[in-house]
Amino acid sequence: MKFKAAIFDMDGLLLDTERVCMQVFQQACDEVQVPFDKTIYLSIIGRNATGIEHILRNYYGDNYPAVHQAWRERYNAIVLHQAIPVKDGVIELLEWLKANHIPAAVATSTKKDVAGIKLKLAQLDHYFDHFTTGCEVEHGKPAPDIYLLAAERLGIAPQHCLAFEDSNNGVRATVSANMITFQIPDLTEPDAEILALGHQVSPSLHQVLAMLQQQR
Repeated sequence: MKFKAAIFDMDGLLLDTERVCMQVFQQACDEVQVPFDKTIYLSIIGRNATGIEHILRNYYGDNYPAVHQAWRERYNAIVLHQAIPVKDGVIELLEWLKANHIPAAVATSTKKDVAGIKLKLAQLDHYFDHFTTGCEVEHGKPAPDIYLLAAERLGIAPQHCLAFEDSNNGVRATVSANMITFQIPDLTEPDAEILALGHQVSPSLHQVLAMLQQQR
């Protein structure tokens, strides 16, 4: 396994935000008095704002604007003002990459200003050379665009980049980008179609780090 850089998803991979986000989405649905459909919600994980809007507009129709506003207000009230817990193994892996002079970047579907605040509040921003967001590419995950742009900014060929994701949409993106992919599932487990992509699936970043240490 030859790698020269590492690129990370953020929500559900670096930060334990997905459960917070789903909880406030359910509260928003209750507020607007529309059904909360967990399957629909899980299908938007990993997508950028455009992809999320397309799915939720199709499902909620005329109620979408009210649901979206209630959801964003509740979510932003949390993530823009308090640190979201960092996932297990994140600090150890980032410290190891730093000690070995391996550049790192973030590739997140979250909007740029929000992503920057979340990383800063969690005290993770100093670990990354760049961060690339969904609003900077035409096609969000599961398209590979965001990862290809992140690799370009690092100056490293995609095939020499490690990519870390939790969501199935994210994994589709990293595999399409021809990166060495590790999936650490959060709210969604990989199904047979995703597992057939042939990437590494691990229960935690601790195990990924141990594997990488053995191969350096």
